[in-house]
Amino acid sequence: MRIVHHPILGDETRVCNAIITVDGRQIPAIEGEPIAAALLAAGIKKFRETPKHNKPRGIFCAIGRCTDCVMIVDGIPNVRTCITPVRDGMIIKTQKGLGEWSEAR
Repeated sequence: MRIVHHPILGDETRVCNAIITVDGRQIPAIEGEPIAAALLAAGIKKFRETPKHNKPRGIFCAIGRCTDCVMIVDGIPNVRTCITPVRDGMIIKTQKGLGEWSEAR
């Protein structure tokens, strides 16, 4: 969900100009927006699972202070998606537990 009509900021004029791959699914995104914003716009709310009980987590603070939004981005685990900007071609995976480094980076 993106805000397309804002009473103060006006209408959204940016267009999706990037494609990111999330768990094998291609998602349109706006280059430079936070990864978390692109995921929420695509209806994705679960970003990771907790290590001990495998409970789902998503966006919480949205300012990079907590770790609820961490995901594996381009093979690097524990990337805070709320403050990491979208770049065309990113490969993002839901993080299970503490995450694992990918061999191919």
